[in-house]
Amino acid sequence: MEDIRQFVVFKLGEEEYAVDIMQVNTIERMMPITRVPKAPEFVEGVINLRGEIIPVIDLKKRFGLAPSEITADTRIIIVMLEDLTVGMIVDSATEVVQLPHDSIEPPPSVGGSVSSDFLEGVGKIGDRLLIILNLEKILRPGESETRAAM
Repeated sequence: MEDIRQFVVFKLGEEEYAVDIMQVNTIERMMPITRVPKAPEFVEGVINLRGEIIPVIDLKKRFGLAPSEITADTRIIIVMLEDLTVGMIVDSATEVVQLPHDSIEPPPSVGGSVSSDFLEGVGKIGDRLLIILNLEKILRPGESETRAAM
């Protein structure tokens, strides 16, 4: 049997990104975010989600991209990594896709708007390319800067 993985697809600007569905807890509409003093620039603050306080990062800022305006399509994807739960602001969450393991290639070593350190690979669906993110590298950069803010 072919090894198939499922991914949640979302957009930052015109680019399509994906994260493993096993790391996604929920996808929420934008809600009020409480700022946290002295947090890194990409940490927007914290939200109260059903009684749980969750830090929220702006993925565009994390990747060094221009921040986007909040629209009706803006979502917060709540992801979990072992002991860490974080919300990620994205322009829109579009779909869930299944990708055979052999349609995922290693990240390219040159160019692109996102550091290849943050990438797990690139998935191909027909003529579409999905940038698959490595949440471990994004959310635990050196552990210290993100954790200190949270």
